[in-house]
Amino acid sequence: MNENLNAGPFAALRNPAYRTLWFASILSGTCVAAYDCAAVWAMYKLNPSPLFLSLMSTVAALPFFLFILPAGALVDIVDRRKLLWVMNLWLAVAAGLLAVFASLRILNPYLILSCVFLLGIGLAFTAPAWPAIVPEVVSGEELPSATTLGSLQLTISGIIGPTVGGILLPLIGASWIFTLTTVCFLVVILAVLGWKRKVRPERLPLENFLESFFTAIRYVQNAPGIKVVLARNTVFAFFISLIPALIPVVGLKELELTALGCGMMFSSVAAGAALAAVFVAAWVRAHFSPNILTIVANFLIAVVYLLMAFVRDQMLFMYVAALAGIGWTLSASELWIAGQRAMPDWARGRMSATFIMFSQGAMALGGIAWGLAAAVYGVEHTLFAGAGLLILSLLVAIPLSINFTSTLDLEPAPVTGFSHKLVNLPRPTDGPVAIHYDIEMDREHEREFLQTMKHVRMVHLRNGAFSWRLHEDLGRLNTFRIEIMVPSWSQYILQYERLTKAEKIILERVKGFHVGESSIEERMFLCVNKELHSHRRVERPSSTVSTSPFDLSSSRLHEAS
Repeated sequence: MNENLNAGPFAALRNPAYRTLWFASILSGTCVAAYDCAAVWAMYKLNPSPLFLSLMSTVAALPFFLFILPAGALVDIVDRRKLLWVMNLWLAVAAGLLAVFASLRILNPYLILSCVFLLGIGLAFTAPAWPAIVPEVVSGEELPSATTLGSLQLTISGIIGPTVGGILLPLIGASWIFTLTTVCFLVVILAVLGWKRKVRPERLPLENFLESFFTAIRYVQNAPGIKVVLARNTVFAFFISLIPALIPVVGLKELELTALGCGMMFSSVAAGAALAAVFVAAWVRAHFSPNILTIVANFLIAVVYLLMAFVRDQMLFMYVAALAGIGWTLSASELWIAGQRAMPDWARGRMSATFIMFSQGAMALGGIAWGLAAAVYGVEHTLFAGAGLLILSLLVAIPLSINFTSTLDLEPAPVTGFSHKLVNLPRPTDGPVAIHYDIEMDREHEREFLQTMKHVRMVHLRNGAFSWRLHEDLGRLNTFRIEIMVPSWSQYILQYERLTKAEKIILERVKGFHVGESSIEERMFLCVNKELHSHRRVERPSSTVSTSPFDLSSSRLHEAS
């Protein structure tokens, strides 16, 4: 056993702090899965309507759509340890409310939906926090093992939780399962408080919450690769939402499963996901391109929808549920990998949160749509329609192929450059800051120049600028001015640090268009509108700063006014 821990996927378990937090996360995930199973069962007993059963998946996904992006930004700003124990306290309260309502016998479908939504809020805020603390807990050598164990934790919880919930439901009832879930979250709080986080020197953050939030939006708007993968993820999430929306309807209403059978049905989906992740994924990736793999996996899911409409044997339906887990995991994991490949390191946290937001939003919308369709047209007809529409949606995979992500180069550009004098050194929060570049161009290359400027514009906007304009000088022949606006001085610095090698090459092309006698000048201006009423200018010592992201010359003039 020690040899297994010293190397391989279990190496991080040698770390006592990580081991405690890992088992705590398994406990938390298992309790959430059991809680969901009990909540679905309670809803079925109170109102077996297909709409209400499908809304369970909607209210569980909706908080991720609403809160995951601000949660991702918050994780990089506040104390993550404090955030985790506060949100686990929230989770304990949300689970406890459902236990209280059930014990007082005042539970109704609307209270169940409300409590599941409150629980989802807590899960949305803890989702980006758990992986974010891992690099703080483990060493660099233990990090690959910790990443593997993180995925394993989700699989273990997904398999054990529904089964435990299904076993306990007829024995102790739903209210006691909600109570046990509350206790589990309190235990997780103790584990988090037991982690002695290393205190690091305080430093002024280069980005505040709003800047981080809006930078994520601008990056998506100006990154074509991210848009492609995001569109594919959103379409897939809408169609895959049919499984959590209707599988409880089919299992409980059509197959008349017991509480244990309901738990085993959810566990079968998780078991299929584990089988796909451990045994199937590596083989199919070696034989198929990412785009073909997603198409095959989605076709498998369409077959699952047809089987869900026809299969009415309880044991055989468990295999159908496992097949759903296989198709779901293969497609979702490949789309997730494509998304990670399309993200630069500096934006990985907020881009991951963006992907989760869009996916969960599509899941929530799909849950409502499929639930309404099942209530109006029947479960079988809804499953037939879902299978047909899913197959038609595969046509989108042809123009929106994700194969390009395999060859993307988002390696950060080397942080090198020249130092320059500033008359006044801005504070990190000072801004907006305007940067100007004047370029004299040969008209013979105008078309190529304007085409290059489109790419230059996207580089600056996705790296932090909120405005980018190209002006033609009416007083000088063949002269153009690039005007870049960034919200603060810190964002100007970050523009430079965020550049990838590929983006650096795009900016370097601009030099080839300049035919002026002098080098391209960079001129910087600091907005002082807020100080005009006092007619006062704050003098600061002269200082040197690194070159801007537009590294075009060795001789520039920096102005702060």
